[in-house]
Amino acid sequence: MKTVTLTEFRGHASGMLTEVEHGETILVLRHGRPIAEVSPVKDTTNSQPSWKNPALRLSSKGAELSCSILEERQRESVS
Repeated sequence: MKTVTLTEFRGHASGMLTEVEHGETILVLRHGRPIAEVSPVKDTTNSQPSWKNPALRLSSKGAELSCSILEERQRESVS
């Protein structure tokens, strides 16, 4: 991790952002205190939206889940 002052970052932002593109993380200081950390973004080219992930499969022993739900609804409506 590279540490620079805010003034140095402002003056050389383009070059420093090129370094970030190549994997470098830069810590920016103002008056000796850290105020920002500039780091490369995570690679998301291979990820897919969560709605495309396989769904949770529900099951019930001895019967189909849909049959169990219908039976439960019938019992509730009789009471």
